[in-house]
Amino acid sequence: MREPVRQGPVRRGPVAADEGLVLQGVHAARGRREVLHGIDLAAQRGELLVVLGPSGAGKTTLLRVVAGLESTTGGRIFIAGRDVTRLRPGRRNVSMVFQSYALFPHLTVAQNIAFGPLARDARPAEALQRTRLAAAAVGCEGLLDRRPDQLSGGERQRVALARALVARPRVLLLDEPLSNLDAQLRMNTRTEIRRVQERSGVTTLHVTHDQGEALALGHRVVILRDGRVEQAGPPDDVWERPASTWVARFLGSPPMNLLPAGTPGLEVRPGEGATVGFRAEDVTCAPASANGSALAFDLAERAGADRLWYLRAGEQPVVVRAPEDADPPAAGAPLTVRVKPGRERWFDGEGRALA
Repeated sequence: MREPVRQGPVRRGPVAADEGLVLQGVHAARGRREVLHGIDLAAQRGELLVVLGPSGAGKTTLLRVVAGLESTTGGRIFIAGRDVTRLRPGRRNVSMVFQSYALFPHLTVAQNIAFGPLARDARPAEALQRTRLAAAAVGCEGLLDRRPDQLSGGERQRVALARALVARPRVLLLDEPLSNLDAQLRMNTRTEIRRVQERSGVTTLHVTHDQGEALALGHRVVILRDGRVEQAGPPDDVWERPASTWVARFLGSPPMNLLPAGTPGLEVRPGEGATVGFRAEDVTCAPASANGSALAFDLAERAGADRLWYLRAGEQPVVVRAPEDADPPAAGAPLTVRVKPGRERWFDGEGRALA
C-alpha cells in the first residue's frame, strides 16, 4: 500500500481553542469503501485552508464530515478546541456554502440571509441588523430587495456567502463555490472571497479542484490523493517544492518536468536522486552540436502570454517557456536545456522528494 507523504502531522492529545479546526486520524467510508484514510490536518483560527485534489480524492467527503453531514468511522474532529465528532450538524457552529448556492427562490435576498437567525429565534430587529452587516461584508447591500432569479451568478454567490456569515460560524465551509461561474467572474469572485474571509476572520475550509484557485486563495494548501494527505503547506512551498513526483505531475499547467538523472542534453546541478524535476520557466535553451547529447525540438505553442516549446528526451516529453522574442527552431533541432541553479528538485526511486 502506498504510504502518504505527510507534512507536519497533527499532534495527538488536547487541542487549544485558538486552533480553529483540527482533524486527528479521521476515517470515513461510503458503504464498504473507505474514502478517507486517517486524515490529519489543522487550521489555525482565522486561516483559509484550501483542500485541492483530483476527482475522487475525497475532498467533498472531508468537507461533509467536518459539517456533520456524513459520519466518521474513526478519528476525532475539533472546532475551537471542542470535540464535535459526534455532534449533530446544528450544534457544530459551522456554515456551509454549496456549489449550487441553495438559495430560496421565493424569498428576497434579505429574507434569504435572515432565514438562519430567524429560524434560531433571533429577534426581527437583531436579524435585520445582522443581515445588513453580512450583506455589507460581501458587497451585496444594494441587492436586499431582489429575488435570486434577478441576480447574476456572482451576485448569488455573494448572497450565499452572506447567508453563511450571518450565522457567525466558528468554521466556514466552501464546497467548490466558484465552479458554476465563467472564467472572468470566477477570478473576480475568488478575490472577493479572500477579502471577505480576511475581513471576517472566520476559519475557512475551501474545497476545489481548480489549482489556480487553490494557489491564489489559500494561506495553506492541502493536496489530497486517494483519501490521504499527499502534501500540505503554503502555496509557494507546494508549487516550488512538491513532496513527491505525483504532486509534481498533478500541480501546474504545464506540470513539472520529470527526467531520469543523467538525461543527455540536460544540464543541471548534480544531485543524488533518481529523478530530477524542474518547472518550464526555470530553464534556458541553447542549440546543441550533437543529436546524441541533446533534446529534440518538437513544436511551439502560444498559451496566453506564454510561448511554450515542446521538446523530447527520447520518448519523454519536456515543456519549457521560451522568451517572447525567441524564434522556434526547426522540428527535430538538437537543444541543450540548462536548469537554473537551485531550481531543480530531486526525487528518490520511490518518487519521494529529497531534501
